[in-house]
Amino acid sequence: MAGYQYTIVIGNVGRDPELRYTQSGVAVCDFSIAVSRRWTDRNTNEQREKTTWFRVTAWRGLAETVNQYVHKGMQVMVTGEIEASAFLGQDGEARASLDLTARDIQFLGRRGEAADQQGDYPSEPEDLPF
Repeated sequence: MAGYQYTIVIGNVGRDPELRYTQSGVAVCDFSIAVSRRWTDRNTNEQREKTTWFRVTAWRGLAETVNQYVHKGMQVMVTGEIEASAFLGQDGEARASLDLTARDIQFLGRRGEAADQQGDYPSEPEDLPF
């Protein structure tokens, strides 16, 4: 029996999309999403936050739409398939990347709200390979 995978990610766009075309003319667009989770530590009663970064790739017409409408700070919901990969960082340390191939992207919130959300998450780490 064949397997099935479906992932939903809701977060803020970490960098503006980058559109390119394959040699055969197929549009490909890459951007990143930060998904932050906040909680209160039960032992210290301190607020905690953890941010997970996803590299998102959109293809064909979806890639062109993303390039036109998506921008840094915007809140989006992306559905698709996820794959994890490992690599060595510039400092020689082992790192991992979560790569999401988008099947659908929904723009969340009303127009104009996305620009106000840029400060809601930490900056994208400098040592990411994308």
